[in-house]
Amino acid sequence: MVDGYVLWFTGLSGAGKSTIAGLVVDELRQRGAPVELLDGDEVRTHLSKGLGFGKEDRDTNVRRIGWVAGLLSRHGVGAVTAAISPYADVRSEVRAMAHNFIEIFVDAPLGEVRRRDVKGLYARADRGEIPNFTGVSDPYEPPRDPELHLRTADEAPRESAATVLSYLQRRGLLK
Repeated sequence: MVDGYVLWFTGLSGAGKSTIAGLVVDELRQRGAPVELLDGDEVRTHLSKGLGFGKEDRDTNVRRIGWVAGLLSRHGVGAVTAAISPYADVRSEVRAMAHNFIEIFVDAPLGEVRRRDVKGLYARADRGEIPNFTGVSDPYEPPRDPELHLRTADEAPRESAATVLSYLQRRGLLK
């Protein structure tokens, strides 16, 4: 049986989590690896519909993603998540639920994610139109000791994806 794992991409909105996770998943699928992508926005639509963006609802959403990812990992699937998951204590909880948990901090400075923000979410949050917006009116607690730290202001998404794939190879999780 193949060893499962969880790639937990965390970072501010616009840091590049979904882009990099998608590139990693595409490459893993090309290699025939059993893998599933759990993107935060999609999970909110299908698994966490009705939850808001206050701390309790965010924690519930992250725990749900973590539970599904952990279940997949225990059954030999690579679960790739891309969710802001702003609170360190809840990320620690999901780490405990998973087999081969790999926390990946997708790090881009606030000025850079604002520049990338094609939806105008940060500007709307600045005007008070979006309450509890991570990085503006709600905190983001960066990982203290992630397995991988990707600095996306300094490297292209494909470079970041290659770093993740290389890490999986070194850990013996990628054939």
